[in-house]
Amino acid sequence: MIAAQAALETKMLLRNGEQLLLTVVIPTLLLVLFSTVDIVDTGEGEAVDFLAPGVLALAVMSTAFTGQAIATGFERRYGVLKRLASSPLPRWGLMTAKTASVLVTEVLQIVLLTVIALMLGWSPEGSPLAVLMLLVLGTAAFSGLGLLMAGTLKAEATLAAANLVFLLLLVGGGVVVPLDKFPDAAADVLGLLPISALSEGLRDVLQHGAGVPWADLGILAAWAVAGLAAAGKFFRWE
Repeated sequence: MIAAQAALETKMLLRNGEQLLLTVVIPTLLLVLFSTVDIVDTGEGEAVDFLAPGVLALAVMSTAFTGQAIATGFERRYGVLKRLASSPLPRWGLMTAKTASVLVTEVLQIVLLTVIALMLGWSPEGSPLAVLMLLVLGTAAFSGLGLLMAGTLKAEATLAAANLVFLLLLVGGGVVVPLDKFPDAAADVLGLLPISALSEGLRDVLQHGAGVPWADLGILAAWAVAGLAAAGKFFRWE
């Protein structure tokens, strides 16, 4: 039942035009545009080496947070979640299926963006294990926040808030604009955001060949625990 629901969730996610725009089109356009046109000063080295890790982080956020929050919010509004909750599929099974759907979509995103980045001249370094740890914790953190938003706000409010947060974190989360371009006080605060921890952690590993970025992993773990715990407590099925 979980596998069938996960397959259905994945198909619905990939068929949704707005979700496809968020999960595939926007990250791809940003990667190609900012890698080929000198718009933002990304420091020494090739622009794609700086941008690729940030765009991978953006892809995770777009699927695990923005896309999941909007889709779940409208499922809740239309009573889909209420009906599914009364089906033989248990509630924990439904959430597991949604998580599996997010992971499948992220794998497709990462493969596509990696291929495009490599074609643009990206030269990744570092440990695949460290990258995997960052992506898993980043997914957990954004999933918790997305479910919290979808389970507590009205669908229209979730739609507006999720898109607004997406745009704000795109600009201020170290995705395409380095955090050191912001004032020191602002950069310190922005560095505690999950998108900043994920993008900077991936950049440390993939661009600079660093070891396991424990500080960034710690920030993501804290967001994951807080977000999932809050979602579990406050999520409303109706």
